[in-house]
Amino acid sequence: MRAGRLEEAFELKRPVLTRLDEKKGFIREVYSKRAKGLAEFAEARTFVEKPERSHRIDLSKIDPTTFNIVDHYLKVPVFRLCKRIVPSYQSAKNIFDFCAQQSCHLGGPFTVTPCIPFQYVIDGCYARAHKMRWIITTRYRYCCEKVFSFANEGNDSLAVRADKWGGCCVTWWYHVAPLIRVRLKFKWLGGNHSVVLAMVIDPGMFDKPVLLSTWLAAQENSACHANANVSMYSIQPGSAYSPANYQGTAFTTDPNYTATDTTLNNYKNLVTC
Repeated sequence: MRAGRLEEAFELKRPVLTRLDEKKGFIREVYSKRAKGLAEFAEARTFVEKPERSHRIDLSKIDPTTFNIVDHYLKVPVFRLCKRIVPSYQSAKNIFDFCAQQSCHLGGPFTVTPCIPFQYVIDGCYARAHKMRWIITTRYRYCCEKVFSFANEGNDSLAVRADKWGGCCVTWWYHVAPLIRVRLKFKWLGGNHSVVLAMVIDPGMFDKPVLLSTWLAAQENSACHANANVSMYSIQPGSAYSPANYQGTAFTTDPNYTATDTTLNNYKNLVTC
């Protein structure tokens, strides 16, 4: 019965309401949405108006010494919309540490509500990323975009080992985290220089901000999945919440953080391994 309702909804391209058993990993019930529910769903499901392009990628062929440089390789149009970038790596680390301190498994008290379930990396990355985006833009007042990774070609799968949460393997068809632009200053040939790098804030996977290339590469753990591969990535405005299709060409939004907070509350007591 549940499978039949899902197949019918897929054929008609109509949303359904489901009740999940997260611990056992199956669908308990599928409810057909009534006309009122469909109208409410359509009203709440807003999209990024002009999403950025997604890019096919072969990580084995990129040069990580240049790939992460914003003005050299990552000339993404959305970067023009906000110029207040993070001024140093230490500032980026402060942002990371504050976000990580909001992890539900720490027990609180927390500075933000609801807490962020970094300890449950199996699902909910879209909500974790959106809450961190809120922290970065409202508490720290810096630019924040989102980076999406996809395994949407052939038998590809994103695969990571959850070393922070017990060491089990986790797979996804997409993942998302906040992307910040960070200025690093250095001396070279007797002069002062700086470079702006794309870095990712993802306390579910790491203990510090990491380069975009590092974040992507971590999702190709072949020990966890034979076809571990990032098919493509996409840098979108911070308003992007989750992919609206499998191709990664459209994205939903959550401007009032309603879906975000609901998901964070639903996952706050769950664990990865």
